[in-house]
Amino acid sequence: MNILNNKNKRKSIFKALALCLFAAVSLTLVSCDDDMDIQQSYPFTVETMPVPNKVTKGQTVEIRCELKKTGDYANTLYTIRHFQFEGEGTLKMDNGITFLPNDRYLLENEKFRLYYTAEGDEAHNFIVVVEDNFGNSYEMEFDFNNRNVKDDGVISVVPIGNFKSLTR
Repeated sequence: MNILNNKNKRKSIFKALALCLFAAVSLTLVSCDDDMDIQQSYPFTVETMPVPNKVTKGQTVEIRCELKKTGDYANTLYTIRHFQFEGEGTLKMDNGITFLPNDRYLLENEKFRLYYTAEGDEAHNFIVVVEDNFGNSYEMEFDFNNRNVKDDGVISVVPIGNFKSLTR
């Protein structure tokens, strides 16, 4: 009788081990998924502080900017470029780099300042584009009128950036 008991115990242990092994293999195969979804590309905006809408020849305007990302991926690189389609002037970065039209420059910080110096008496209009290495871009347009142009008394407000109205 003792031999039969040992034989039944061995069968029970073997069945339990087989069941555990089968469960482990099943869970391993089910939990593995080759289609990992790793998001690398995140949309972003660039917020700016308000800037004056008039500039004179030789005057420099500071444009304070901040990159606002909806997510963060360590290998994302941001570049900046500009195109001036009206007027004459130079655009510089806070690190001293003077931009050439449509050339891309590496944006090293999320907070940065641009300095536009008017070199002509006419109106100044240019676009600044910030792009990442995944094809996302954000475009900002800046319009400066000449202070020497006769003012007709009408005040125009050009919103730049994302601002919320103040509540009382």
